[in-house]
Amino acid sequence: MEAGEQKDQNTTGDATNSEQQPFSKNKQKKLLKQQRFEAKKAEKKALMKEQKKKEGERKRKEWQDTLESLPEEERSKLIEARKGLRKERMEKRSEEKEKKIERLTRAKENGQKIVIDLEFSHLMSSNEINSLSQQIMYCYAVNGRSPTPAHLWLTGCSGGIGSQLQMLPGFDKWIIEKENGSYIEAFQGQKSNLVYLTADSETVLDILDCSKIYIIGGLVDRNRCKGITMKKAQEQEIQTAKLPIGNYLKMSSSQVLTVNQVIEILLKFLETRDWKESFFQVIPLRKRCETSSKADDGVAEEGDTDEKDEQDSKKRCVEVDAELPEKLDVLPKLTTDTQPL
Repeated sequence: MEAGEQKDQNTTGDATNSEQQPFSKNKQKKLLKQQRFEAKKAEKKALMKEQKKKEGERKRKEWQDTLESLPEEERSKLIEARKGLRKERMEKRSEEKEKKIERLTRAKENGQKIVIDLEFSHLMSSNEINSLSQQIMYCYAVNGRSPTPAHLWLTGCSGGIGSQLQMLPGFDKWIIEKENGSYIEAFQGQKSNLVYLTADSETVLDILDCSKIYIIGGLVDRNRCKGITMKKAQEQEIQTAKLPIGNYLKMSSSQVLTVNQVIEILLKFLETRDWKESFFQVIPLRKRCETSSKADDGVAEEGDTDEKDEQDSKKRCVEVDAELPEKLDVLPKLTTDTQPL
């Protein structure tokens, strides 16, 4: 009995020591770097919020001072003029919303089907799941603005990512398909039309086929899960393909694109039918080396999300929709080559 108790104590001690075993120096550096980044990000967010508050107060005071400095008649005219501008702005927004709904409804009937596979949330941290939900919001925003939108599907909308998506403003009203199950279940009888986009594929995607259903891996993994989407596609015996980025430009050290960048590339191609133009409009300059017809294959993969890419996306992906709060509508859309997505 005593020997058994001693064995149990040793086992417990070994487990405790194993749990308390310190991280490697490399892991500690990565954790420290991530902590510094998160602290800096929180500090920057708080600073921007404070600046926005001060700017609002300044504008209100400026408006009040202007009114007080005018005679009653001119003051009334100015107030009415401002009301007129606000009404005009709301009417324009309403018109844009109607056009957007019309485009997305048409896409639902005959647009290119693109799936974001969300069955990887169990591999991600809460911060990574939050990053992915933000990317999906940008996907919906840019698709709504596109003159040739696709019909977007979210499959595997359960667990952590499902809860996070429900927190997005207006998510329940999005014109998008949401499935708790897998894309295999969602497209029963259409398995031959499924094409998983992954950098590990040997097949280069030459053109988008409207009869095909293209799948993008919704995974923010900080480069931990290499080749996971290719393995999944092979196990499910579905087709794979990679974007022909390597035919048009060389990528720098980071060859992985965010989910919203992949969506925007596909949407640009649907609009222009030109891969080169699509890549150069979307892929950030810092990720490019030089143009080349025999460059390295740099395609959208299940890999990392670049925090800088995510910040740039916030500047470009504007959701012009009355369903979303006004805060989401005021983000400027950048169109210069020096500040790409």
